[in-house]
Amino acid sequence: MADQSRRKFMRESVLGLAALPLGMGVLSKTAFAQSLPRLDPSAPAAQALNYVEQAKEASDHPAFSEGELCSNCMFYTEGDQGCQLFPENSVAPEGWCQSWTSKG
Repeated sequence: MADQSRRKFMRESVLGLAALPLGMGVLSKTAFAQSLPRLDPSAPAAQALNYVEQAKEASDHPAFSEGELCSNCMFYTEGDQGCQLFPENSVAPEGWCQSWTSKG
């Protein structure tokens, strides 16, 4: 019986080691998602959508309405403060752009 326990241990050890790189890949993607660089308001994509880091700065924009913030927009993702419109950057939760759309 001891032989089978040893075989089982070896088989499970090898499978565990084989799965290790997969686990590392998942962890590194999570870490990447949490460290998106902040969107620069002077970047061309940000300027094209009139992005500002403080929604109150957009109060004179015709599309702006009080209470509209990146944090309550359907394009905003809370986990990494990302925005589907600016996929390689994070945005200020209290920011705003002219593509703001209600979550619900």
